[in-house]
Amino acid sequence: MSVAVLDVSASRFGSGPYLSARRVAELLGVTLSELAGLVGVARNTLASDAGARKADAALSPLVRILAMAGEMAGGDERAALWFKHQPIPGWGGKTAYDLVREGKAEKVLAYLEAVRSGVYA
Repeated sequence: MSVAVLDVSASRFGSGPYLSARRVAELLGVTLSELAGLVGVARNTLASDAGARKADAALSPLVRILAMAGEMAGGDERAALWFKHQPIPGWGGKTAYDLVREGKAEKVLAYLEAVRSGVYA
């Protein structure tokens, strides 16, 4: 899977190995507090270097979703719009954002894999 869609080198803390919560928040157009609620961690975890490992683990499924959606939608901005606004079939009008907030990121990834495989073509 390619995460290049999110420009991974720019989304890391300096030269460290962790994802940047600020970069993900900017891409989605949300605050760090909103992003923390979305991925189920405290805001301070996302903002501090001490919580980088936990933040990285919490952000990884979201980044995978955005990368996969970006590949299919044609870019980061379209992926973010889809993530926040497009209802996913079979989930009662819920968006990927709603499902991730409920802790169901794996369901969104499964849906994207199905779309990629042509199930919804």
